[in-house]
Amino acid sequence: MSNIKLFQDQKIRTTFNEADQKWYFAIIDVVQVLTESSNAPRYWSDLKRKLVKEGFS
Repeated sequence: MSNIKLFQDQKIRTTFNEADQKWYFAIIDVVQVLTESSNAPRYWSDLKRKLVKEGFS
């Protein structure tokens, strides 16, 4: 089952995994909503690079 959820009138792509009984959300959509970035994929890429540099994996 795939759905589009709305948060503050913005779409967030989701899917539900029946086996795990868990919802999964498209991180780029969440980043877009939370940061109001005009380029969410670039924001996410830069954030991942910074976190890896700081020792997170």
